Amino acid sequence: GRVSAGDAVVVLPSARRSTVREVLGPDGPLDAAAAGQAVTLTLADEIDVSRGDVIAAAGDPPEVADQFAAHVLWMDDAALLPGRPYWLQIGSRTVAASVSEIKHRIDVNTQDKLAAKRLELNEVGYCNLSLDEPIAFEPYARNRALGGFILIDRQSNATVAAGTLDFALRRAGNVHWQHLDVDKAARARIKGQTPRVLWFTGLSGAGKSTIANQVEKRLHARGCHTFLLDGDNVRHGLNRDLGFTDEDRVENIRRVAEVAKLMVDAGLVVLVSFISPFRAERQMARERFAEGEFVEIFVDVPLEVAESRDVKGLYRKARAGQIPNFTGIDSPYERPEAPELHLYADGEALDAMADQVVRLALR
Repeated sequence: GRVSAGDAVVVLPSARRSTVREVLGPDGPLDAAAAGQAVTLTLADEIDVSRGDVIAAAGDPPEVADQFAAHVLWMDDAALLPGRPYWLQIGSRTVAASVSEIKHRIDVNTQDKLAAKRLELNEVGYCNLSLDEPIAFEPYARNRALGGFILIDRQSNATVAAGTLDFALRRAGNVHWQHLDVDKAARARIKGQTPRVLWFTGLSGAGKSTIANQVEKRLHARGCHTFLLDGDNVRHGLNRDLGFTDEDRVENIRRVAEVAKLMVDAGLVVLVSFISPFRAERQMARERFAEGEFVEIFVDVPLEVAESRDVKGLYRKARAGQIPNFTGIDSPYERPEAPELHLYADGEALDAMADQVVRLALR
């Protein structure tokens, strides 16, 4: 492509329009510039052009979208799981993204399409991508610069995948945020409290639900408006279609985080008691809330203590192979690295732990 002074241009994804006033090269003004040249463009209008934005010819702009069909080459030892949050980098633009669905895996030798719920190291899949904000793009077959991307792990900052955008998925193009006059602050004000989520995480049998129940009783006695989301209870309704594979665990936490956010928007103090074994999903949940609204509470006990409290016999069944993918036995639990509150539930009294959480909730 070429650009000249006087050309009509559009800045994407904001769709702001202007005209090129001047093209500046290393040695001064130029009549025009072509692809590959390093130049500075001066626009006729004062509009915001941020890092990662695309300036295109007004008559032939790229598309703008936040949902895509894409081919993904997975390059990490840990599997790609739908719903897990990553950073997507395309050109100089970086946005939050997740794989919403793996349509199929591709056998690189035969090109056969194989059913898959995850992608392992060096596997190629055809996936749907969901971004938190729209980007300017063109299909990779037409424009490598605006169609090729990488995925970055949000915990380690390591590159975990490379991919190509095929086309935009337009199913959500007519869905917009609706402005509401009564907002979270108004709902909280009428309740006289600060809404937040208290996220209890730990092994099965650690005492999460017991502590959360005691905390809610104390908050309720003080006149607080609360709701307790318990892992077992939620699986009877909202998440009754989910199992205990890593993929289903990711979706389990995604749904609960969205429900908790709605409840915080309603002005409630929300208690969430879930094993939530993966750091990435707990971080994903945290990022849905404003600064200070998400309080991670690690209910910490040694595995042998959790097993000794196993009134339901779950650990015994898991060790016998009757319950696959059981956290702590054949599925990992990733300990929080910096929780807001660390409860050592094998040595502290229940009342003392509940009081610590209440003080944190009311501060």
